[in-house]
Amino acid sequence: MAFKKIDAPSIKELFLTQMEETILSGELRPGDKLPSERELADTMDISKTYLAADSRYETMAYPRCGRSGLRLPRIALGFWHNFGDMADYGTMKALCCTAFDHGITYFDLANNYGPAYGSAERNLGQLMDDTFRPYRDELVIATKAGYDMWPGPYGNWGSRKYLIASLDQSLIRMHLDYVDIFYHHRMDPETPLEETMGALAQIVRSGKALYVGLSNYDGPTLLRAATILHELHVPFIVNQNRYSIFDRTIEKNGLKDTSADLGLGIVAFSPLCQGLLTDRYLHGIPEDSRIHRDGRFLKEKSLTPEKLQAIRALNDLAAQRGQTLAEMALAWDLKDTDVTTVLIGASKPEQILDNIKAIENTSFSAEELQAIDAISFAPGVQGLIR
Repeated sequence: MAFKKIDAPSIKELFLTQMEETILSGELRPGDKLPSERELADTMDISKTYLAADSRYETMAYPRCGRSGLRLPRIALGFWHNFGDMADYGTMKALCCTAFDHGITYFDLANNYGPAYGSAERNLGQLMDDTFRPYRDELVIATKAGYDMWPGPYGNWGSRKYLIASLDQSLIRMHLDYVDIFYHHRMDPETPLEETMGALAQIVRSGKALYVGLSNYDGPTLLRAATILHELHVPFIVNQNRYSIFDRTIEKNGLKDTSADLGLGIVAFSPLCQGLLTDRYLHGIPEDSRIHRDGRFLKEKSLTPEKLQAIRALNDLAAQRGQTLAEMALAWDLKDTDVTTVLIGASKPEQILDNIKAIENTSFSAEELQAIDAISFAPGVQGLIR
């Protein structure tokens, strides 16, 4: 039995036929505005390629990072959790697309984010290939090196050998030619600061990073590092540190004031204190909470009676402001110009949308700030039990 070739119309031909019928029927008249490419693709279900929302830049604010020319979104997406091998790839894609569709252009990684080490960067590489490659120039992608990454004496801290090799590996995993920001991830008490900063200088000169940053530094070490980088003409623009109502270390160790004096931006990580500054723990520890799902960093013993009392008091204050506790906690970080951006983590796209609402009100009265200070500095409230 002989079978004949079936000449099925292409998607393009079907689309053109439908558009022609719409025009001839009078449904689409001369002068009418056509739907956007994304709206057409969604309505007709003819595209598997991600198309970013046309409205993605309408609501997000983009202040300059310190005195540099680089503008960062007030909210950024961190890959510390939920982007490793234990996470669902479809969820990762939904998180990144939701973020980008709402103006979050900064994705923050490190060489050892996972688990396993390197897996968050590897998953970003896949996301770049199947989703975000057309938007590379609209993204700020950052990674870091400084904590342990591979066995032996050359996979940790701040040596020239480690930092340069680590970034080379990161670029391979992420399928990128360069990163926008490369951070040294923590202070190294043994390697000369001149060596570490010299490695950052070489990385920029090689074209593998556009800017450099420092993470988890204190004020005095930052000042010494900034002096060296200035002499080497390196575009050092940002510090990344933990900062929240429950962890105000950078106010005490000089980092926040020194950054402002030097004209450097601050990217604040853990602004929600790993989820404690949300409504998740108002009535105990949910079964699907981070404490139960992944107790590596947030442990059950951190939710002390003093901390729980503070969470409930802050939640009441947030309600008086017309915000959720998470919105108020993020807004508190962003209340002045010292902090450029807050890094959020998310396990669901809805959490990203909720967190973005924080930028709608970042103003606090003197009375509100005094109340937050009184709550946050009460005995047993600052910091986490690790």
